[in-house]
Amino acid sequence: MRSAHAIFTRTICEGLVPAWYNENNLPVIYATELEAQREIADNLMEHLRQFLEGERDFEDAISVDDFILPVDVWPDGSISIGDGRTFGRRN
Repeated sequence: MRSAHAIFTRTICEGLVPAWYNENNLPVIYATELEAQREIADNLMEHLRQFLEGERDFEDAISVDDFILPVDVWPDGSISIGDGRTFGRRN
């Protein structure tokens, strides 16, 4: 097991979930909180670009629902958060 960070969001149906999954359908993890912050910032900049090009509404472009939590990464690629919830392969 190792420590890392992951980006989460809250959904209406599932509640708290990892925001992004990789090509293996496992939660995307970041070695540092700064790396995760930069990923959120990069995503926000893309949304702002889309707004400027008329592809997205302003309110949608400036809203950020994602947040970062420290996680434990298990050998199978699943992650767990402080309250004990585990997130693994997405079907």
